[in-house]
Amino acid sequence: MIDNKNNSLGTEKIGKLLIKYSIPAIIGMVVNMLYNVIDRMYIGQIAEVGGLAISGVGITMPITSIITGFGMLIGIGTSASISIALGKKEIGKAQKILNNGFLCIVFISILIAIFGNVFANDIVTLFGATENTSVYALLYLRPLMFGTVFNLIAFGLNHSISSDGNPNIAMFTMIIGAIINIVIDPLFIFTFDMGIQGAAYATVLSQFIASIWVVNYFSRSDKSKIKIQRKSLKIDFKIVKVILAIGMAPFCMQLAGSLVQVLANKALLLHGGDLAIGAMSVIVSVYTIFIMPIFGLNQGAAPIIGYNYGAKNYDRVKKVFMYTIILCFIFLTLSFLLVQTFPEFAISMFNKDPKLTELAVNGIKIYLLSMPIIGIQMATSNYFQSIGKAKKAMLIGLTRQVIFLVPCFLFFPTIWGLDGVWWSGPIADLMAVTVSAIAIIFEFRHLDKSHKEDLVEIK
Repeated sequence: MIDNKNNSLGTEKIGKLLIKYSIPAIIGMVVNMLYNVIDRMYIGQIAEVGGLAISGVGITMPITSIITGFGMLIGIGTSASISIALGKKEIGKAQKILNNGFLCIVFISILIAIFGNVFANDIVTLFGATENTSVYALLYLRPLMFGTVFNLIAFGLNHSISSDGNPNIAMFTMIIGAIINIVIDPLFIFTFDMGIQGAAYATVLSQFIASIWVVNYFSRSDKSKIKIQRKSLKIDFKIVKVILAIGMAPFCMQLAGSLVQVLANKALLLHGGDLAIGAMSVIVSVYTIFIMPIFGLNQGAAPIIGYNYGAKNYDRVKKVFMYTIILCFIFLTLSFLLVQTFPEFAISMFNKDPKLTELAVNGIKIYLLSMPIIGIQMATSNYFQSIGKAKKAMLIGLTRQVIFLVPCFLFFPTIWGLDGVWWSGPIADLMAVTVSAIAIIFEFRHLDKSHKEDLVEIK
């Protein structure tokens, strides 16, 4: 019997397939981004302290990224293991995996909440907070630490809803949380006069509601094939070991990115002061708005590339990759022109402080210079992930975030000061894109060789 759904991946028009698979992924990525971006937008508008407050949030960004990394460690490991088990028709094993993943998330969340609050002062200082910004960083961070369990359940287990065969419900989970956060953020910050702490509490409340939605799906919904049940809540260390092994790669990449943010904060503080950290926070927020759809596009391309690679439809694999590159380039070029033409408008969405705005406008013009071409690196890393070459995917993924960006942050600010921090971005991007282009050229030559060998065997 032919699986028509999978068969279409090898026969349907590539453009139509990319739209079909990418749109839900793009929506999910954009909505997930809104959690932190919306917080920064509102916090930047707080009268008198907006500049320092956004700098305080900038200090917490690598910390929250590490927490997200733990969600990826368990969430991706659990969802991938569930997919494999369901593919083998092992429903009972899939249910055990789900319950072990749930227990791991709860356990890790409790540890993070306790450790994070006990050592909160030391943590924000380690990540670059000063006497001026630490108070804002702590006001924002402490509630988020307490709400870690809701965050990781909503984010981590949501991957498993897709593995259970309901990607639209998984997307709706993120939409619920983001919409609630958007609505209640201004109430908590301005109406209830809670300031930066209100933004954190609003985020935790929205994550709490999203986590209830996820738990309800796996415990009471008729649509779920596997359930969270008391009798199944037993740790199986063999299952946990597999979950951690699968989730380790994305966790390491997330952790590496966070460590780079720490280095950036140190360089920014040394050469530009507290407001420079706030400026980078704003720049990253603007960049995130434009880059999340690219992540979604690549996520949508992944199953198409993987299916056709497995089917040895190598010409189609290359076409999907090239379609993805072209779409990335068009979208990112338009985004680049928008940012370069109206930098003040982009910055104003997150900040009203004139000094911070001046720093951010200069920074964003330089830091995002390579935006049109960065899609090459992202698509190449996604390509290798899609065909099962995880090590190459991780290496390409780390080229910008760690391999090139770290030396740039350490070297160029010593020559050019704060401008050296801004120039580190495009220089690292250019080197990462060059390595990615070389890697994909060699990969496609290998595909052509394999294709010729297959034709010889057929003859």
